[in-house]
This record gives sequence, structure tokens and C-alpha cells, in this order.
Amino acid sequence: MKKKIVHTAKAPQPIGPYSQAVAANGLLFVSGQIAINPATGAMNMDNLETETRQVMDNLSAVLESAGASFDNIVKTTIFLSDMGLFAQVNEIYNSYFSGNFPARETVAVKGLPKNVNVEISVIAQLI
Repeated sequence: MKKKIVHTAKAPQPIGPYSQAVAANGLLFVSGQIAINPATGAMNMDNLETETRQVMDNLSAVLESAGASFDNIVKTTIFLSDMGLFAQVNEIYNSYFSGNFPARETVAVKGLPKNVNVEISVIAQLI
């Protein structure tokens, strides 16, 4: 299996020893994205909507750099700091899809990088 590292300046640079995404065997594995503004490197956490939209926009940038979009996503994992945030995050998440939703799990965790409220990773099919 040959893998290709995917990288774009339009998404935040990794904050650890990982790649933004890896393409292998027709699939794209996108690392968890948090609300880092790629242009400034600053956290974009004014409120939960702003934070979630930044996460989704970061995912979009990585997908686009590999020639994919939200329509190609087959699986998402959403990590929340509190399940009480689920409804609002879910509403924003939904606005990025046009139907044919991917499989998904959503879990609450004790802590996330940089004390964010939401982190999302995806697996997409490459065409």
C-alpha cells in the first residue's frame, strides 16, 4: 500500500507529529481539526458557532487540497468537550452536507487540544 501525505497552507499546520491527511488505497484520512485560523495561527473561539465553522472550514480546505469535498466523506468522528454542545454543533455540521450523510459517531471527552470544545476528523473516498 502506497500512501501520500496531503498538506495545504489553507488549513492549520499540525501541532504535533502528524499529517493534515494521508491518502491511501482510494481513501483520505483527515486528522482531527480544531478551530485554529490557518491565516493567523490563532484560535477562533469567540463562540461555539464560530469555533465549529472554523473546524468545518479547516476540514474543507484539507479535503479540497486532495481533490475531495464533503460529498466524498464516508465517516466522521466528532469529539465534544460536553454533550450539551451536541445540538448546536450538529446543526452547523448539517449545513455543510447536501444529503447522503456519512456514518458518524459523536463522543464527549474529558479534554481536547488547546482546550477547544470541538474536534472533528473524517475519512473520505477519493475519486
